[in-house]
Amino acid sequence: MTRPTGRPAAEATAPAAALRAPAPGWATEADVVVVGSGVAGLTVALRCAAAGAKVTVVTKARLDDGSTRWAQGGIAAALGEGDTPEQHLDDTLVAGAGLCAEQAVRALVTEGPDAVRRLIATGARFDADDATGEILLTREGGHHRRRIAHAGGDATGAEISRALVDAVRAAGIETVENALVLDLLKDGSGRAAGVTLHVMGEGQRDGVGAVLADAVVLATGGMGQIFSATTNPAVSTGDGVALALRAGAEVSDLEFVQFHPTVLWLGPEAEGQQPLVSEAVRGEGAHLVDADGVRFMLGQHELAELAPRDIVAKGIMRRMGERGAEHMYLDARHFGAEMWERRFPTILAACRAHGIDPVTEPIPVAPAAHYASGGVRTDLRGRTTVPGLYACGEVACTGVHGANRLASNSLLEGLVFAERIAEDITAGAESGGPEPAGAGGRERPAERTGPSAPAASPAASGDAPLLASEARYEIQHIMTHGAGVLRSAESLARAADRLERVQDDAAAQLRRDGKTAEPGVETWEATNLHLVARVLVAAALRREETRGCHWREDRPERDDAAWRRHLLVTLRPDGALDVRSTDSEAFPPSTTPRAETESRP
Repeated sequence: MTRPTGRPAAEATAPAAALRAPAPGWATEADVVVVGSGVAGLTVALRCAAAGAKVTVVTKARLDDGSTRWAQGGIAAALGEGDTPEQHLDDTLVAGAGLCAEQAVRALVTEGPDAVRRLIATGARFDADDATGEILLTREGGHHRRRIAHAGGDATGAEISRALVDAVRAAGIETVENALVLDLLKDGSGRAAGVTLHVMGEGQRDGVGAVLADAVVLATGGMGQIFSATTNPAVSTGDGVALALRAGAEVSDLEFVQFHPTVLWLGPEAEGQQPLVSEAVRGEGAHLVDADGVRFMLGQHELAELAPRDIVAKGIMRRMGERGAEHMYLDARHFGAEMWERRFPTILAACRAHGIDPVTEPIPVAPAAHYASGGVRTDLRGRTTVPGLYACGEVACTGVHGANRLASNSLLEGLVFAERIAEDITAGAESGGPEPAGAGGRERPAERTGPSAPAASPAASGDAPLLASEARYEIQHIMTHGAGVLRSAESLARAADRLERVQDDAAAQLRRDGKTAEPGVETWEATNLHLVARVLVAAALRREETRGCHWREDRPERDDAAWRRHLLVTLRPDGALDVRSTDSEAFPPSTTPRAETESRP
């Protein structure tokens, strides 16, 4: 149901730090609003709808335009003969370099196999043996067993996205496409009450509006666009993390950005989304070599090219430095044309589109920004530190990934924790008992009538200016050179200073001329990127060690005594960042006021 705003009602308000935006011109109600349409968001939506909840899915572009469909390698789970969740857990903990929350990992690996089977039941078709019908499994970096299920050879994400989108449409779940989420709405008690969003051309739903709901689920994906070269699509601008920060939520581990070791090198000036060369290519036997054909990863790790991603990325960067080279090579000529065409058709086509034929020549590769291991801090049920606000997928920090994500655990994390969120939200409704945790015992939107329905208030303009759209490219340049694969106190301090100047220049213009950049998708995205970049740099400066995918050249050793702990960041009302550390690798309890049946990570 869509209705105009402005009715006399209890007020749902945006935070004081909200993005500058016009007042919402329309509003709609749901039990649950899910922001994002990847594996995490659509799984939450399907599970909640199956339990009888009214769900609205909000997505920034089309339903299948997020990061999920770009996932090539596959989804990791202990599905093969001889493999066990315990072995999967061990590999995950090793990759996470001492910062994984073990309870979260245990939930992932024990619930993962059945979650994948439910995904198959939903309609996802994985590659299988023609004779036996058993799912084909491959290996990737950090895995000691073949446990990566794949689809279409190297188009796993596209197949998962197709299956989930088809299921959502078949279920009749309401979707709002081409909609950029702006800020969280809260009720008078500080609970999530919905979101404001901007819709680009949807008839009556055009411009800024609001979706009012008792449970808000962030599944907005990553923030790879803060770097010049990334495997992430253009929509990955950190919107969910920025929204959560402005709403008062804690974020954690944002310094741990994984740079994928083997991204197709397109030249020193290449920017934006770059083609990924899946780790599964190495899993099937490809070798990393330098210009002389030397396998430089031999002797650096027992798994050589299949070491965890941070180790391989560092190995490539070191060899590039030693040789004065801009890239290394991935050599899979021994696969032959038939295997390339059958197993890796997407990668083969991408390489050939850029004038490289992997069948006859090595592929030039270099690391590029790929995945955020940190994000909005949650407990084991996906609850953030703001009541009624949940997060899952890449936008969340569940504690599963620690300092470095194990290959192909991301799709599984989105799947498993999405199911946990849906169970938490719908538990009360299914049992006939108390209302869902997100609702906090309040009347559900579907049951509201007349003056009891909350009205969305205009997003607060605040004192912070919007950044001009061109600031996006300046931020990317700052982050690539100051907080990329290689970092130091000097480079990070320089990045922090330059980011501050970007903000100061916009604030000075506002004071001087009374003007800020015009509200719009590009300026909102630039402003979001700036906020998450500030958090990343602040955390990377504070963490004075090298751990996982955080590589400090000036602090090359891992320091468990001082730094086997997490950094938690919140945004103060004055716009400053509050950065503090936990006492250990365990997350502190969430502030969500609800009894736990199991310990939080």
